[in-house]
Amino acid sequence: MTHPHPPTTPTTPTAPGPRPAPVRPAPVRPAGIVVLGSLNMDLVAYVAQAPARGETVTGRAFRTLPGGKGANQAVAAARAGAEVAMIGAVGTDGFGTRLRTALDRSGVDTDLVRTAEGPSGTAHIVVDDEGGNAIVVVPGANSAVTSLDHGDEALIATADLLLLQLELPLPAVTAGARTARAHGVRTVLTPAPVPARPLPPALLAATDLLVPNQHEAAALTGRTDPYAAARALLADVPEVVVTLGAAGCLYAARGREPVTVPAPRVTAVDTTAAGDTFVGALAVALAEGRPMPAALAWASAAAALSVQREGASPSMPYRAEIDAVLAPAPGGTEAERDSAPDSGREADREADRV
Repeated sequence: MTHPHPPTTPTTPTAPGPRPAPVRPAPVRPAGIVVLGSLNMDLVAYVAQAPARGETVTGRAFRTLPGGKGANQAVAAARAGAEVAMIGAVGTDGFGTRLRTALDRSGVDTDLVRTAEGPSGTAHIVVDDEGGNAIVVVPGANSAVTSLDHGDEALIATADLLLLQLELPLPAVTAGARTARAHGVRTVLTPAPVPARPLPPALLAATDLLVPNQHEAAALTGRTDPYAAARALLADVPEVVVTLGAAGCLYAARGREPVTVPAPRVTAVDTTAAGDTFVGALAVALAEGRPMPAALAWASAAAALSVQREGASPSMPYRAEIDAVLAPAPGGTEAERDSAPDSGREADREADRV
């Protein structure tokens, strides 16, 4: 699988000092990841406290930023070092042009992103001063992706790993998972948003790894305890990762003891795309053959970086940044490394705004 726009990684000069801990190098051949998912323009309002029902509050800022769970995971994986191709749809409005351009600039192949007549998908997001958010998604053009064509199936067959979410119609998501299974491609499903009805058995049967957050896991199983929810989900899929926010994540697999991986301690500014950043980075690590505990630690580091920045795709870290979280900076402590400034990020933010 190839894409024409390889992602670039901003670099920061390093001062002389002790030799740093070894960092896992990028593989000779980047992992090939296909994302079948949504593209939305995020309409984000920043407020001190989110309004209650019937209440009007004054915001401090407003931004339009490229997003959508599918596009977010594609950008996260590309910045983490994979070759990434996107299957989805945008509308004929100005948002559609901006969404496609943002993916192109992040190094994501958009040849199979179709254009559907009408508006693009939008996500209406309120972010409070504690970094929490509430989101309303209007699918728009994403609703046009009801099935796969031959080109979509052929692309999935070439991948090392397929990423899926639930912001596209379920028949298309199920078709993607079944195509991947038929060609021996590992499938990772983020079950968000959780549908009102149970997930189709055919989709779960073709899913290798399910990655809900703790609220989604509870909604899917009726169990509020993450361990109990994970055990229940193993009846349908062989592996589960439940993300726990600042507490890290929980991994469970059939026939194994559950494993928890803590998250780095950071101060959250905006958690909008933390889950998608986690999944994108996890996909890269798994496609490269890393053991699950190491893959989860790497993905947790990526998510921790993203929550310290505003926006969805603009907040997502590059591979070198993720590696740096897990390897102390030359001559510095972990605390000093975590407080280091984000050099080179503003140019990326402007590029993503288009």
